[in-house]
Amino acid sequence: MLSLEQVKQSLESAGQSHILQFWPELCEGERHTFLRELSQLDLKGLEDHCEGAARAAASPSASLDQHIEPVPPESIGSMRKSDKESLAVWENEGLLQISENGVGVLLLAGGQGTRLGVQYPKGMYNVGLPSSKTLYQIQAERIHKIQELADRKYDSKCTVPWYIMTSEFTLAPTEKFFKENNYFGLEPSNIVMFEQRMIPAVTFDGKVILQGKGKIAMAPDGNGGLYQALVDNKVLEDMKKRGVEYLHVYCVDNILVKMADPVFIGFCVSKGADCGAKPLISVMCQVVEKAYPAEPVGVVCRVRGVSQVVEYSEIQPETAELRGPEGELVYSAGNICNHFFTRAFLQDVAETYKGQLKQHVAFKKVPFVDTCGNQVKPTKPNGIKMEKFVFDVFPFSRNFVAFEVVREDEFSPLKNADGAATDSPTTARNSLLAQHCRWATAAKATLLDERGNTFPSTASVSAGDNPPAQCEISPLVSYFGEGLEQLLKGRTLPTPLILDEKQAKELQAQ
Repeated sequence: MLSLEQVKQSLESAGQSHILQFWPELCEGERHTFLRELSQLDLKGLEDHCEGAARAAASPSASLDQHIEPVPPESIGSMRKSDKESLAVWENEGLLQISENGVGVLLLAGGQGTRLGVQYPKGMYNVGLPSSKTLYQIQAERIHKIQELADRKYDSKCTVPWYIMTSEFTLAPTEKFFKENNYFGLEPSNIVMFEQRMIPAVTFDGKVILQGKGKIAMAPDGNGGLYQALVDNKVLEDMKKRGVEYLHVYCVDNILVKMADPVFIGFCVSKGADCGAKPLISVMCQVVEKAYPAEPVGVVCRVRGVSQVVEYSEIQPETAELRGPEGELVYSAGNICNHFFTRAFLQDVAETYKGQLKQHVAFKKVPFVDTCGNQVKPTKPNGIKMEKFVFDVFPFSRNFVAFEVVREDEFSPLKNADGAATDSPTTARNSLLAQHCRWATAAKATLLDERGNTFPSTASVSAGDNPPAQCEISPLVSYFGEGLEQLLKGRTLPTPLILDEKQAKELQAQ
């Protein structure tokens, strides 16, 4: 730990001496804690961080319209448009890699559920499913099932390790929650939790914000902080030791996420991609087709010939609304933070590129103490939080591809409290229930409401629409609708229905 004198000198040279203005008012314990916190800061880089934040806040985002173009069709695979034979080949390849312990999943779980009105990690949230399962439980059970499917296919005994990146705020409650729930049946040694770095929030004129008299206002450095966190916590070494060559990276709030999706993994491996995305594109990235031109999601495209994600705020409305000859949106590949990386690519990023990641400005309402020491809760943005995004490594990829998925099957994020028109607990719940209704109907089952009337197959997810049937199928029974016909074909089933492992065994026995 640095001495008080060393910290004072560093803060003065960075133009941040105000941080110690309340030092005389702190008790001995508070001084020790504060000094330890300040010693852990990158004091040498503090001046650059603060000045950079102030400059970025004063500079409007440049429009990229004249430099962008869509991702070429030959770089995109699709759940909707690719032929069934190709999809089957990719799925088998993905399951093979899983069966050989070559695949891990990494969860970006740093955020709290503040916008949902709760102070605990978002993964602990219960959206009101009939089973009352949380997001964490649903995801854990999908890992169980994909391991089972790979083992059955290739007569293996495999493990898909689960890496969970938390923040300072969410690590302890997440560890406690998993322990209290017996790690949802997973082996604790295969769940690796680690923290991303925290960085100071800054005023518009470049001054570090004091949250309390002896506490700096800190914030996670965005999901792009992953790459530094992989180094800080020796996660890449753990992956190498386990033999993990491919990683599926995703955000915690998507209730429909397919953990270690074998089709996606297999597509990326078959294409020799180092990184990818599901728009909806190795890198790989998954994408969904944007619901409407102004939907607030980033667009997977090319800028000056380089693949990347462009934020919706960086494109003019007229560009976002451009349509092709058949009326389709030209820039339709919406980024859903669902990515594929090879471990070798992540190693390259960690060793060579992480210092080159773009810094993004977020204007936030940051509670602070004023010059008189009074606690203030601002009603409008008063501070800057600098963030990096996980997708900002796409330009460093040697072989980037995108894989388009169907929104109704794979993307329904939980971001807003109930009452919002989209991305709420109600829309997330309805998305999952509607999907499971479609699975049951496809398996030739008939679902009845409480009055004995037949439920139609529905894709309704709107907060305002009539909800779908209360039909919930446990991931431990079916990962993505497979294996249901032998259980449900020809059956008429009342709802609410929770098809868990116990009921599945009962149906098999009938």
